[in-house]
Order: sequence, then C-alpha cells, then structure tokens
Amino acid sequence: MVIVRNSFIAKPGQAGKLAAQLKDMANAGNLRNFRVMTDLTGEFNHVIMEHEVESASEFEELMTRYSSDPQAREKAKGYTDLWTTGRRELFRVV
Repeated sequence: MVIVRNSFIAKPGQAGKLAAQLKDMANAGNLRNFRVMTDLTGEFNHVIMEHEVESASEFEELMTRYSSDPQAREKAKGYTDLWTTGRRELFRVV
C-alpha cells in the first residue's frame, strides 16, 4: 500500500476554498480512503490531501486516467489559482 500526500500552501484567505475543491476533486476521481486536512499549527494556509493506492504503478495509472477524465478535469478547474506552492510525496506503508 502507498499513501499519496499532496501538500499545498494556499494563498491567504483561500485555504478553505482549496480544501473544499480538493474534496470535490477526490470524490470525482473516486480516490480511495482520501482525506483533506488544514493546519492547526505550522505553516499558515497549509492544506493536505491524502489518499491510498496499492502501488506506484497504480498511481501512474490514476494520473493517466485523471488527465483524460472530463468530470475530474472540470472539478479541478481553477484550483491552481488558490495556492502558491505545493509538493507530492508517496509513502510505502510498512
């Protein structure tokens, strides 16, 4: 099992909107066991979306499917305007 963590620093005042849009995107993409979190401490305006995949190859298939899925693309429209920086990490569950 692999945990995919997408971490964003939202623009000031946009963290809640980004979190809501990430939830919509995760639902549209049928992501398994996803969760969206916002900061209580640490960097301000920090929003994280995590979900599970079975393997790195499943993650690659998911990214390919996502890029061609019109419903997922529609839910993602404009989300890049809500954050200043981000990163993705993949963790193997041991």
